[in-house]
Amino acid sequence: MKYSWLLVLCLIACSDDKISNLFSSAEDKGIVDIKLEEASGLVASATHPGYFWTHNDSGNGAELFLIDSNAQIVATMSLANVRNRDWEDITLGSGPEPDKTYLYVGDIGDNNAQYPFKIVYRLEEPATIENKVIEKFDTLYLQLPDGTRDSEALMIDPISSRMFIVSKREDSVRLYQFANTWKSGDTLTAELKIKMPFFNTVAADVSVDGSEVLLKNYDHVYYWKRKGSDPIPDLLLQTPIELKYKPEKQGESIAWSRDGSGYYTLSESSTQERARLLFYKRK
Repeated sequence: MKYSWLLVLCLIACSDDKISNLFSSAEDKGIVDIKLEEASGLVASATHPGYFWTHNDSGNGAELFLIDSNAQIVATMSLANVRNRDWEDITLGSGPEPDKTYLYVGDIGDNNAQYPFKIVYRLEEPATIENKVIEKFDTLYLQLPDGTRDSEALMIDPISSRMFIVSKREDSVRLYQFANTWKSGDTLTAELKIKMPFFNTVAADVSVDGSEVLLKNYDHVYYWKRKGSDPIPDLLLQTPIELKYKPEKQGESIAWSRDGSGYYTLSESSTQERARLLFYKRK
């Protein structure tokens, strides 16, 4: 297994020039509002085409920001009586009512590997663009089968409705899968599915039709093309394609556009440099 992963890494490195042409170089869409100084998590809205949901990470408010395609905040929504322990990613998926789309907010960060559980908040995607406090949402507690560890990448497969978390700090990060049926207040224990030869994984996203997967660390973006309905763990064991990525100060967010025309990245800001929303258009 060790040597097969070394082969995977070699194939990625050797084929970089060819595969990076699938998408254009980064297009600067705009400077991110100062309120999003520690942006960590990004997903394209299903209810509001052309807009994106994002949030800050630990030490900030329990707030969701709706931004437009130029990175400007158009609405701020707070989750009532919730603390942002370490929100690290956000995604969209199905839920209790089949005709509705739900936001999943991942309070899954754990820099010191000290928390006995992770938390995911599920709420109906807001139908209106306005500042408000959200009172109604579900809370799910997650445990890992192999102890506490840091993670920043959350994704939901629209084909199977399965939720996945990718760990961050191991030399070979771990993919965890969770049951897709639960109710508010439940505690689920993950199933460790695979280990992958990546380090510092900080974001992930699955395309709307479930056919494409992105995984990001601080320096690279990796891409998988699905054939049929192959399970996500089986797909991620295959050799990925490395896509173009413009280095960011601390880029911890990636998202497909709803129409599949490309992918976006978003970084935390610094005192010297404000973050920008970047778009990579499919050729």
